[in-house]
Amino acid sequence: MARPAFQAPKGVAEYLPPDSADFLAVREGLSAPAIRSGYLYAEVPVFEDTALFTRGVGESTDVVSKEMYTFDDRGGRSISLRPEGTVGVIRATIEHGLDRGQLPVKLWYAGPCFRAERPQQGRYRQFFQMGIEAIGSDDPALDAEVISVAYRGYQELGIKQFRLDLTSLGDKNCRPQYRALLVAFLADLPLDEATRKRAEINPLRVLDDKRAEMIELLKNAPLMKDHLCKECADHFAAVCQHLDDLKIEYTIAPRMVRGLDYYTRTTFEFIHPLLGAQSGIGGGGRYDGLMAELGGQDLSGIGFGLGIDRTLLAIRAEAGTFKTSGLDLYIVPMGDLARRKALIVADSLRSAGLRVDLSFGDRGLKGAMKAADKSGAEFSLVIGESELTSGALQLKEMSTGELIPATMENLSELLLARRS
Repeated sequence: MARPAFQAPKGVAEYLPPDSADFLAVREGLSAPAIRSGYLYAEVPVFEDTALFTRGVGESTDVVSKEMYTFDDRGGRSISLRPEGTVGVIRATIEHGLDRGQLPVKLWYAGPCFRAERPQQGRYRQFFQMGIEAIGSDDPALDAEVISVAYRGYQELGIKQFRLDLTSLGDKNCRPQYRALLVAFLADLPLDEATRKRAEINPLRVLDDKRAEMIELLKNAPLMKDHLCKECADHFAAVCQHLDDLKIEYTIAPRMVRGLDYYTRTTFEFIHPLLGAQSGIGGGGRYDGLMAELGGQDLSGIGFGLGIDRTLLAIRAEAGTFKTSGLDLYIVPMGDLARRKALIVADSLRSAGLRVDLSFGDRGLKGAMKAADKSGAEFSLVIGESELTSGALQLKEMSTGELIPATMENLSELLLARRS
């Protein structure tokens, strides 16, 4: 086979039939608990002013300093493709005054994000996220609800081996004192120049270093959990109590540092051990200063972003399967008059909520039935001259070959009944 003239850019995952049905099932499965919990859908641009991400995500993060796709538009404005979903949703919330209405504002979104990373399994330059944001309350019960939405989504998709890691990163009252302790600790370490520069901008980012030699150097580093103020400690204890009440299992992970600088207090990550180095399938936390940082009211917030691509990989790693909705009926018309009638029948059945396809062109009965078999439809229906004359039909159940008598009048009712 000749090499195509054009190919997808390096580092992207494409989802085509039949895999695309699994992709949609994951997206719908993750979003269903959010919808049931009162979160409303938000659609925002995939590109924003670069300054929004620099300020919101954090200038010292790898995401901003190394991974963003940034360009100047025709007006000379610096624009970046979104590397994550939260900041754009917060910007839209402020711009459109949603924070001036009933609180908390509860939104969900789904779509692509972009990072200029080295492509590998589970790490793509275009990847898909489903996320929620709850803005305007610091109630620990809201933290537990947000975590439970993600947790239930994974459960309902049938994932069994995921783990929830949980910690608190403190707030503006206690984090500065911890930061000073960490800076003093890091000052005595033989850090390379790049790491030392990162530490000067944000010392907490150093704790996110995955290199073996750095893990060894940092093993005695002070931990935020040991330096929480009373308010943060009480808040975290309440979150844990709510999770216990909901029977949500979690592991306290005191060294967790998320890759985005806006997190405060409750921070969490979902891990799947079968995915190797790219084991994180989702995560989130509180961002109580982000609204004010982006020019809005000083409102607290919490949210998460769940990786649709990685969730799909996790399901496949567990050898999980999906029950996706295929075609109810494949119609095979024989002759010009039958083709006209088949299109009318298909349109009527689709209007009744059934999933119907039909054979186009003059491929003959044998070829059309091969197409019916490949379509995955539950039933097939041949419409020819005799069926048009008599009105009597024979539905064929594709899995068993059973023939079921039907008429034009009861076809929709019969198919809907068999589906249920």
